[in-house]
Order: sequence, then C-alpha cells, then structure tokens
Amino acid sequence: MTHRSPYVLTSAAVTATAVVGGVGTAVGSRWYRQLDKPAWQPPGAVFGPVWTTLYALLALAGGRALSVPGPGSDRYLRAFLANLVLNAGWSWLFFRARRPALATAEAVLLAASTADLARRSWARDRWSGAALLPYAAWTSFAAVLSATIARRNRR
Repeated sequence: MTHRSPYVLTSAAVTATAVVGGVGTAVGSRWYRQLDKPAWQPPGAVFGPVWTTLYALLALAGGRALSVPGPGSDRYLRAFLANLVLNAGWSWLFFRARRPALATAEAVLLAASTADLARRSWARDRWSGAALLPYAAWTSFAAVLSATIARRNRR
C-alpha cells in the first residue's frame, strides 16, 4: 500500500457515500415540504456546506488514521465503512421510504457509530479524532432533529 492509498480509499468511500445519500435525498418532495418541522431546524442552504465540510474532514481523518502503522487497521476500516453505510442509509429511510421513526433509530445508530469512530480515530491519531468531533456533534444533532420530526408527524 502506498503512503497515499488510505486517503484515496477514504476519499472514494466518502464520495460514494455522499452520492448515494444525495440520490436518496428529496427535500423538494411534496411529502417532505408538508412535514411539520421545528423552527430550530437549520435552513436548507446550510446542509450542503456543512455536509461538504464534514465529508472532507471524514475522508482526511480516516485516511490519516489508516496511515498510522500498527495493528487495528482492519478493524478501523470496518468501523469507518459501517459508519458510511449508516450515513448514506438515513436519506433512503427518511426521504424515500418516508419512515421518520425508522430513520430516527438509524440516526441514533449513526451518532453512536460516529462517536465510536471518533474514539477509534483518537486512539490512532489525535488530530484524526479531533477532526471527527464536528461530525459527531452534527450526527447527534441530526438524531434529535429526526426524532423531533418523527414525533411531530405521527401518521
């Protein structure tokens, strides 16, 4: 494996996640527009720049953590990829399946997975762990937002 390989791998995996999640997102759908959403939900224009930043940090942190020599790279990579599957899956459960409660349960798993990934990253490289703290905060916020939307739209 070349020195840059981990960054290529994590960048490709994160890009694929962003594409799959983006295809699953349907903020323009009538169903979504009619949902009762809390006033504290960020405006739609915030989500693109936030996710772009978080995805860049995720790719860099993952690549850097995987670049650290020593045991545990395979376990780290599995945790990283599992996190990305959860990340992309939320959009499909929420927007396409129209199951806010199920998407909330998945968002809670994503937040837990992200906290675990930040912990694993920190153990391999402190910069990597610190770089994932905004992602952990955002996924936790997203779980609360999902739960609020699910509660307000029980039908």
